[in-house]
Amino acid sequence: MTARRLDCVQEYYFSKKLREVHAMIASGKPVINMGIGSPDLSPPQEVVDALHNSMSHPTAHKYQSYQGIPALREAIADFYQKQYSVALNPENEILPLLGSKEGIMHISMAFLNPGDQVLVPNPGYPTYTSVTRLVEAETVFYNLEADHHWQPNLEKLKRIDCTKVRLMWINSPHMPTGTTINPQLLTELVGWAKENDILLVNDNPYSFVLTDQPQSIFQNIEDKSHVMELNSLSKSFNMAGWRMGMLSGSKENINHVLKVKSNMDSGMFYGIQQGAIAALQQPQSWFDHINAIYRERREQVWKLAEAMGCTFSRDNSGMFVWAKLPDGYNDSEHFIDQLLHEKHIFLAPGTIFGSAGQGYIRLSLCIDKNQIEVALNRLEK
Repeated sequence: MTARRLDCVQEYYFSKKLREVHAMIASGKPVINMGIGSPDLSPPQEVVDALHNSMSHPTAHKYQSYQGIPALREAIADFYQKQYSVALNPENEILPLLGSKEGIMHISMAFLNPGDQVLVPNPGYPTYTSVTRLVEAETVFYNLEADHHWQPNLEKLKRIDCTKVRLMWINSPHMPTGTTINPQLLTELVGWAKENDILLVNDNPYSFVLTDQPQSIFQNIEDKSHVMELNSLSKSFNMAGWRMGMLSGSKENINHVLKVKSNMDSGMFYGIQQGAIAALQQPQSWFDHINAIYRERREQVWKLAEAMGCTFSRDNSGMFVWAKLPDGYNDSEHFIDQLLHEKHIFLAPGTIFGSAGQGYIRLSLCIDKNQIEVALNRLEK
């Protein structure tokens, strides 16, 4: 017998689909995986060295603080000041996480009761929906539309009955579309959330990938009472497997989340924290180097999308290309299954990000340019 909450969620799409992909590879099929956003590049060497050098520290293998070591919180605060021009108090406005995905669950557990409503972008990261359901709250989707440049439509949001809404997720740069929320709109969203007593959370792991001006929800605001921000080292520093994220917000809201977190884990490994400090101290040349690689890959992925007859925007950020299927095609999952079995190329169907993703596909930049070239050659045969 299982808990009823499992009736409202399914196994994560990539968890299921990658079994099929791996089985095809094991049977000798040369599948090129462009479906997931797991960085294939290495983290900075300083990060690896910091992890290695930390092993001899006398407390390295002991339980660590639930709030992270002070040096890590100070490094996060310095990073926010340098990169976003945002001041955060390392004592009580920062909470290191075992990846930002953990933070989505902790925030939901800290602020939602059964029956509360949550505003979730459609299309959007599937975990917002699944976690909302797991804590027995109700998902209220707000559609992001191509005609509105995939931006939240504040006028439509104002027409929603927010009596039961407690939480709203935004994601900028947005996954999967790559859109960055207009700064003026972001300021207006913060004001609207406060007026309606809604906690507005920005999920912000892509702000250094192919972006010119990294953006934080805390820029140009003083009152943090109704806003929080998740961030991560996974995408910016190629550390997805390290599970290193962070949550920022007011002292009061951080304390609420800490009540949950401190009952769910026993702190983060010391070496990972030292590696994170080294990552956060990287110079601008690190981002320039990584983005040069992604920029070259994106040019090739654009060619791949064009070869499939898809259309897309060239103005978006992040490590994906969001593309509309050719005229005459609307079933995203059928399209990618046909591509997988006929050309041995795996992409993500837009439908896994919500109903508004029907008719779209997502192509990842986390793949070597030579493999992208192989995929392009397969399409042209």
